[in-house]
Amino acid sequence: MFRTIRKKKNEISIDTAKTLLQSSRRGVLAVNGDNGYPYAIPINYVYDDDAQKIYFHGARAGHKVDALRACDKVCFTVYGNETIKEEDWAPFVQSVVVFGRCHLIESGARATTLLKRFAMKYYPSEQLVDEEIAHAGKAVQMFEIDVEYLSGKEIQER
Repeated sequence: MFRTIRKKKNEISIDTAKTLLQSSRRGVLAVNGDNGYPYAIPINYVYDDDAQKIYFHGARAGHKVDALRACDKVCFTVYGNETIKEEDWAPFVQSVVVFGRCHLIESGARATTLLKRFAMKYYPSEQLVDEEIAHAGKAVQMFEIDVEYLSGKEIQER
């Protein structure tokens, strides 16, 4: 159902791809937008390897929410781990592409727990996380991507 990487020599292992997915701070979420146009936006996220899910937050209304209500299929991409190897000047960059289905998480204890887990990745202390959730948590919508397929590759940018 999903295409495999065309140039096998560029493919990285699933474990390496998951490590990049775990360590990156931002990615680009692509949804089916208005009038058949793709809509891709950068987001902060947290990846749960055990559950094979990606969690992120956003507003309760807007283009992203409307698009996801119309079609839950998404593509999510991260890239990083840029390295320069001694024998060459051009950097090597790794990327991961995830295909899955994204759902809005209903407000409640689970949403709050996931919001806190997400925020702990970005805030310097639990106290700041708790303060922010108390202040603005009710306005936040949590989203969950069920990972159906992921692949990764490393290319040299020249």
